[in-house]
Amino acid sequence: MKAKTVKLGRLYLTMKSRFGFLNWWPGETKDEIVIGAILTQNTSWKNVEKAIKNLKEENVLSISKIAACKTAYLEELIRPSGFYKQKASRLKGFASHVIKRYGTLDKMFRKNEKELRKELLSLNGIGNETADSIILYAAEKPVFVIDAYTKRIMGRVYGFKEKELEYQNLQKLIQEKIQTDVTLYKDFHAQFVELAKNYCKKEPLCENCPINKNCKYDVNEKLS
Repeated sequence: MKAKTVKLGRLYLTMKSRFGFLNWWPGETKDEIVIGAILTQNTSWKNVEKAIKNLKEENVLSISKIAACKTAYLEELIRPSGFYKQKASRLKGFASHVIKRYGTLDKMFRKNEKELRKELLSLNGIGNETADSIILYAAEKPVFVIDAYTKRIMGRVYGFKEKELEYQNLQKLIQEKIQTDVTLYKDFHAQFVELAKNYCKKEPLCENCPINKNCKYDVNEKLS
């Protein structure tokens, strides 16, 4: 039996009623948020936390410090995050770009979201998800982050196909359907993350999921 289509606003409120308001992204400074956004590529947040802890303990958790430190040293500090050589190169490239062109992140973030996004995407190793995470959580400009969790949930809840789940298409749909608001975008994305981690896993736990009554995914049909 397929569920009746639910509006995005109602979907958000249903998740929020279960999880409460979620203060995501974890990070005390804009620099830390940006660094975390790059480190979290292709790894779990637990691994990122270990790398962030190393950077903090060695007083290298800033864009200026990363731009100045030796690559081999940075690689060792962020090794827990995986792909550490690649990520060290990306961090160094990003940090050097910011310092040489702007001096600080705050000056870079004065651009509007479209200009900022275009510039971020021009940098090595910065794709759509990383760029939008930086724009939303560090620059605090309204752009909705689309990650694997968001695609999984939206695909199951609404029965979306591959074309509809492509990054730009799904982002456009969500941004057209909900109020343009940084706080809402942050919390909505966080609700998706929380739901995917606890219920809407690769092998979903549908029985106690807060949105199961509004979801088109039929676990019994998938198992048959």
